[in-house]
Amino acid sequence: MENKKLKLFREKLVQKKKEILEAYEKNKTYGKEADEEGAQDIADKASNSYTKEFLFSLSNSERDLLQLVDEALGRIDDHRFGYCVVCEDEMDRKRLEAVPWAKRCISCQEKQEQGLL
Repeated sequence: MENKKLKLFREKLVQKKKEILEAYEKNKTYGKEADEEGAQDIADKASNSYTKEFLFSLSNSERDLLQLVDEALGRIDDHRFGYCVVCEDEMDRKRLEAVPWAKRCISCQEKQEQGLL
C-alpha cells in the first residue's frame, strides 16, 4: 500500500483512538458522579447501580476497540497493514475504509464468527 494511503489510515486510527479516550474519560467522570449522588431510597440506589454498570460496560467495549486500533497502528509501523492476519491476503480497500482496525479479511472474519478459526 502506498505511503499516502497509509498516512490517511493512520490519521483515521489516531482520531478514533482520541475519540475512544475522550469517551472513556467522560464515562469515568459520570461513574464518579453517580457514586457521589446521595441516593435516598432503594429505587434511587438501584438506578445508580444500573447507570454505573452500564457506563463500565461501555468502558469494556471501548477498551476492546482501543486495543484493535492500537494493533492496527502497530501493523502500519510493521508494514503489515492491509493484509489479513490469518491468510495474509491483501484486504479489500472498502473494508479498510469502513473498519480501518479490521485485522481479518471478510472471508476469515466470517470463519472466525462461525467458530471455524
